[in-house]
Amino acid sequence: MSDPRAVLVVGAGDATGGAIARRFAREGYVACVTRRNADKLQPLVERIRADGGEAHAFGSDARKEEAMVELVERIERDIAPIEVAVFNIGANVRYGITETSARVYFKVWEMGCFAGFLMGREVSKRMLERGRGTILFTGATASLRGRDGYAAFAGAKAALRALAQSMGRELWPKGIHVAHVVVDGAIDTEFIRSNFPERYAAKDRGGILDPEHIADTYWQIHSQPRDAWTHETELRPWTESW
Repeated sequence: MSDPRAVLVVGAGDATGGAIARRFAREGYVACVTRRNADKLQPLVERIRADGGEAHAFGSDARKEEAMVELVERIERDIAPIEVAVFNIGANVRYGITETSARVYFKVWEMGCFAGFLMGREVSKRMLERGRGTILFTGATASLRGRDGYAAFAGAKAALRALAQSMGRELWPKGIHVAHVVVDGAIDTEFIRSNFPERYAAKDRGGILDPEHIADTYWQIHSQPRDAWTHETELRPWTESW
């Protein structure tokens, strides 16, 4: 790329979000990564820089309107235009319906859906000025169907999917590619290795999702020609029932 362009990853954790940031950084994008605690992003930033890329970490609460407005403005002003924005906050919790407090339900919705709206709205403003851009939302099995114990999580994820659909129908004609990626299955993380050893044992047989392969799909969606855009795709290993 002749001019610097940024990828914003909201919810850049140690697995999927970090892998997405590294994937785009390898393609020359300036990786702007954020989570509530910026100190936890330092290993990711150092790894990207060690590989020859450029990265910047931000501590930001994506649920706060003023924080998202300031974040997007700062990146656009001080770093580079946001060409790609990825919303990757999970908010996966399990409570029975009678044990789900109003506080829990609202917090999960804030994290899993409202924060996605704030990111999508703010980056859309900038992308519309340029007539191009990609906005990617990470979904889950709960985006498609609810399960017992996941009323809050399914409500948030289903709403995020509807948001992505509405944004896609509005923004595709204006040159902005909006897509929703359903990630269905266990991901290769320390949490899965420690808490679900039997499932993790299937790793060598392709039984759990590799974050690097998930990131490849995000790059592929962004790279699609405008006459053949994907709006929704599902990623799962063969071990998942669907």
